[in-house]
Amino acid sequence: MTTDERLDRLADRTDAIAQSVELLTGLHKDLEQQTARRFAETLQFINRLAHVAEAHEHRLDDLEGRQ
Repeated sequence: MTTDERLDRLADRTDAIAQSVELLTGLHKDLEQQTARRFAETLQFINRLAHVAEAHEHRLDDLEGRQ
């Protein structure tokens, strides 16, 4: 194999690696966005549950106060 052939082969491999890194970077960004969205949804759900629990606590306090 000549030097030029080796350089061409090395250039092809470098291009393939660069494409792979670009693809992985895009996938990583997508995963980060999905994770952030799921975290925000989970936090909203927890906050709603906290409000429900607080409302039930007030109702129980009211019922106990009537007795």
